[in-house]
Amino acid sequence: MKTKTRFSIFTLFWLLAFSAFSASAEEVKENFKNLTVNANLVMAEGKTLADDVVLLTHGTTTHNGRETYRSIQKLLAEQGISSLAPNLSLNVNDRHGEVNCALPQTHKHEDALEEMGFWLDWLKAKGATSVTLMGHSRGGNQTAWFSVERDEPVIKKVILIAPQTWSKEAEHKDYAKKYDLPLQPILNSAEKLVKEGKGDTMLKGINFIYCKDTSATAEAFVSYYKDEPRMDTPTLLKKALKPTLVIMGSADKVVADLPKKMENVDNDLVQTYSIEDSDHFFLDLFSEELVETAVEFIQE
Repeated sequence: MKTKTRFSIFTLFWLLAFSAFSASAEEVKENFKNLTVNANLVMAEGKTLADDVVLLTHGTTTHNGRETYRSIQKLLAEQGISSLAPNLSLNVNDRHGEVNCALPQTHKHEDALEEMGFWLDWLKAKGATSVTLMGHSRGGNQTAWFSVERDEPVIKKVILIAPQTWSKEAEHKDYAKKYDLPLQPILNSAEKLVKEGKGDTMLKGINFIYCKDTSATAEAFVSYYKDEPRMDTPTLLKKALKPTLVIMGSADKVVADLPKKMENVDNDLVQTYSIEDSDHFFLDLFSEELVETAVEFIQE
């Protein structure tokens, strides 16, 4: 693994380097597994999908309208790179906004890979030949997972923004701290149901990801909380197949162990870049440095 260095110096006057531009944005809606799914397509001026394009996946149970993702798409377009940012459906028809905890939660962590594959196929059908996969937080892990296990020639590079880290010990500790309940008894019950072929059984009144006192299927609960090393992005990146850039924030408390874990990734295809003082969401000037770094990597 290499640490990325930049040939240009980032300054507060970064935006002044650009000439006037205009970009077009539209919402794309398609059918996927009996659901309407949607994505935000931002085209850079004078570009088509046959040029460089980014497929951007958002973080845990959030959506593509978050400021982090809107800013990334806008800034990419300013630098001449188009992007497609889907809303992961979470098994909700035409989903927008944050997760609705009042609904039964039936989605799984791995579902994102199927939807990423669907949108990648959509891009290819529209003429895309050079796609950079980009993902943030849990979306970074799902992006890394996809790139390692479902590689395609059209995927040229991978950019992971503060991607998820994971360990069984940390997951159980976090659940107990967040909900003042032990995770293991609930997980044991859910795993038993899945093993018996009853994974669609609804567990009611449980705490699930960011939803307190909700309902979730046993299969969904197991997917997010089982002992699965691939939930840890640095572990996945030991097998990275494409040039991969991991962008980290030095003040990120969500994946605070990411820099240390990345030190153990021995893969020449993987490099890192740290943005000083940024937290997990890379807002304002931090998003500008993030995109400048990403574009340099894409165009190398």
